[in-house]
Amino acid sequence: MNATITTTMPAWLNDDYGPAGATRQEMVPTPEPGPGEVLLRVRATALNAADVHLMHGDPLLMRLMFGLRRPKQKIRGIDVAGTIVAVGADVDESRIGDEVMVELGAGGGLAPFAVARADRLVTRPGGLAPEVAATIPISGGSAVQALDVARVAGGQRVLVIGASGGVGTFAVQLAALRGAEVWATCGEANRKLIESLGATRTFDYRTTDLSSIPATFDAIIDIAGGAPLRQLKRMLSPTGTLAMVAGDGGRVLGPIPRILRAVFISIGSRRSIRPVAAVAKPDINRQLIALAAEGRITPVIEQLLPWDAAAEGLARLESGHTVGKVVVLGRE
Repeated sequence: MNATITTTMPAWLNDDYGPAGATRQEMVPTPEPGPGEVLLRVRATALNAADVHLMHGDPLLMRLMFGLRRPKQKIRGIDVAGTIVAVGADVDESRIGDEVMVELGAGGGLAPFAVARADRLVTRPGGLAPEVAATIPISGGSAVQALDVARVAGGQRVLVIGASGGVGTFAVQLAALRGAEVWATCGEANRKLIESLGATRTFDYRTTDLSSIPATFDAIIDIAGGAPLRQLKRMLSPTGTLAMVAGDGGRVLGPIPRILRAVFISIGSRRSIRPVAAVAKPDINRQLIALAAEGRITPVIEQLLPWDAAAEGLARLESGHTVGKVVVLGRE
């Protein structure tokens, strides 16, 4: 490893599953990149709902993969922008010094250094700030994949349910960029913001019964996950598609029962309900970061926090009322 890289580092972590209030700073060994990996000096970390689920270990089913009794990866933060400072075997050393953004595995971004897979890296354009680039992988990537699942195209009418969060703010902009007429639900305080991002009409989710919305839709992007599926299906055009980005569910199985209900009520119907299993796709991230660099999309950042306030950022995500993204700057 490079001599300027410390052997230990402070990190924000959780030894056990639990709330953001239990997150603390602790000195841990600095990770070393293995074959096909790089070590990043973290410049910014964007927080996601996935960080909260991993922090809570919720639903319980996910613990089969991420740790039964306590998290295997104790450090939160999945989406990061950083500088390559060391490389593992099979990675070209000429990449050291490159500015990149990436989606990590289960976390590790709330620390000065993090290990990332080299095949997931996307170069960050010089004119795009690290805190902006970091917002893109999970939220932007999920939005693109949801629009693709719903086959959103120009001339269609699209409803985005839960438009003011990280995925929603990207979905509204990207659907409008495709030429769709975008309608959206959000909180009353956020309606002007969502309209500025490209929504033609907005509705306050607290006071609007979805059944009262006077239209049918070629596509519905359901990010909030709480509305009855049969109600949403009735709002679709005869060949429309509902893309489920999230879903309410039980403590054990999470959204799986809702997904199974969706499959059942879609049988024999031209109106389809499809879950969105978003995965890390560097090609999509390259497209999104180019759009951001060109100013064609604008990631919405609600809070830009110093590194020492990372636990505050996790608590904000935990509240469930974030507008756009919460980003934690790298440790100086």
